[in-house]
Amino acid sequence: MKPERIISFPHLGDYYIPIKFLLNKLTKLKVIESPPITKKTIELGSKYSPDFVCVPFKYNLGNFIETLENGANVLIQAGGGCRYGYYSEVQEKILKDLGYHFEFYTLVNSNRITPRSFYQTLKKIDPKISTFKMIYYSFLTILMIRYMDNIDDFIRKNIGFETKKNSFLDLKKEMLDSYTKCKGYLSLTKRYFYYKKRFKQLEINKPKDCLKVGIIGELYTSMEPFSSYFLEKELASMNIEIKRFTNVSYLLYQKSLQRRKNLRYIEKYCKYTIGADGMDNIYRAKYLIDQGYDGIIHIKPFGCTPEIGAIPIIRKVCQDGKMPIIYFSFDSQTSETGIKTRLEAFYDMLQIRKG
Repeated sequence: MKPERIISFPHLGDYYIPIKFLLNKLTKLKVIESPPITKKTIELGSKYSPDFVCVPFKYNLGNFIETLENGANVLIQAGGGCRYGYYSEVQEKILKDLGYHFEFYTLVNSNRITPRSFYQTLKKIDPKISTFKMIYYSFLTILMIRYMDNIDDFIRKNIGFETKKNSFLDLKKEMLDSYTKCKGYLSLTKRYFYYKKRFKQLEINKPKDCLKVGIIGELYTSMEPFSSYFLEKELASMNIEIKRFTNVSYLLYQKSLQRRKNLRYIEKYCKYTIGADGMDNIYRAKYLIDQGYDGIIHIKPFGCTPEIGAIPIIRKVCQDGKMPIIYFSFDSQTSETGIKTRLEAFYDMLQIRKG
């Protein structure tokens, strides 16, 4: 008798909720999400990873090990856009060398995720998936992600000024729990507008001249809070309005649509894309300067080639615009105390400069 097929995938912020929703609707496999990322995750990933790979590889490998230990035997990897798009074979080999038995699927085709590659991969996992269900629930999942990202943008602007501690995060948890129970388009849309109204009703005490900081950089460290040592939470505790560009909505459809416009905007500094989000972050730096932000934080994993290529250009943009910027590079040995100390010094400098 064949064992029950149990599917899982790496953790990435709150996005495990729409991914699990989609897989539950499309396949007949049991779906479990990876455990939330902890210090154990990165320790496991680092132990079995080559030294030269980037931190997202190590986090994902740690995720896979933890979820295999929890009973998963069908794994999905969705990395792409940079050299991570070529890492799936390495991860599969490492896990099989460790003695795990599983099926491994990647959504990447030619270093990109396309609707065609996504459809073909899910058909391999479960050949009985209907095309209609695939289209409908994929649309619904993209919409859910868009709704989540809209609310997250609102939270970043206001969470640092809440009058009741954790009021935003408590309501967000309630909203995400509600999304898991939605049955269709109308159900999801009603829940979104209901919670959008409730978020706007939360009491805040926000001054007009508050500090505003933009976060730019590599996508994984931007979207997975643990990998950046909960940087956004730390900024909110300093009463700072936060702007972050990278989210799944941006990766799914905004990035390709905005590429030409962004290049025209920064033609003085960059005339072509430089891999992954490198060009996008040059655009973001100039945009934040033009919008009157007080500072920029650039984050990346140690050794991230596209961001290393973009940093000298970003530095030139910020010099021309007289914009303070601080750079954080994360790896498995990064000190949380060191990050907080540098962040506090940056905050003090922004306050003095604004004053």
